[in-house]
Amino acid sequence: MKAIALTRYLPITDRESLLDVTLPDPVPTGHDILVRVAAVSVNPVDTKQRAPSSKVETQPRVLGWDAAGTVAAVGGDVTLFNPGDEVYYAGDITRAGSNSELQLVDERIVALKPRTMDFAQAAAIPLTAITAWEAYFDRMKISAPGGQSGATLLIIGGAGGVGSIGIQLAKVAGLRLIATASRPETVAWVRGLGADHVIDHSQPLLPQIEALGLQFVD
Repeated sequence: MKAIALTRYLPITDRESLLDVTLPDPVPTGHDILVRVAAVSVNPVDTKQRAPSSKVETQPRVLGWDAAGTVAAVGGDVTLFNPGDEVYYAGDITRAGSNSELQLVDERIVALKPRTMDFAQAAAIPLTAITAWEAYFDRMKISAPGGQSGATLLIIGGAGGVGSIGIQLAKVAGLRLIATASRPETVAWVRGLGADHVIDHSQPLLPQIEALGLQFVD
């Protein structure tokens, strides 16, 4: 299979920082499914894992986490998926990544791709959605849905990847959502996602919060 990999951790401006390579096709066993990758997205984890260092890999290392594709084959213990299923997932940082034609991934961290999304749209979702979901419902203990209806939530950088998902989850949870944005296009974007109020993060926030009739946000 074809893949994009690295053997040395070089600045991205170096022509050898990422390499086109040909690797053996993986074979699924156990709970692994073999996915024919159709789309990937790039996240901060990709750049952090590729940060320049003196380390040298003895074998090409394939990065990439968020992905969407079609199940090509399944291991003997797989019960959740069949060949032909369209799936998406965030992958596993300890294993070969999604910047390849084929990828092995444990079925237990995979989901069926939403039918309303194409592969590229689905590949952009997993890590941003997981981050927003865990922040709200695991760390902040926000009730979903409706248990804290009307409570105020402030999202800094509402037009970013996590912020964009966070706005939509907040509205499902019934929260009164204040997002920050500073450019006309990002203001329009967060309003379109459902933000009740938009304030400018390039200006002091407290006066803008008070102008909404609030002393603080929940």
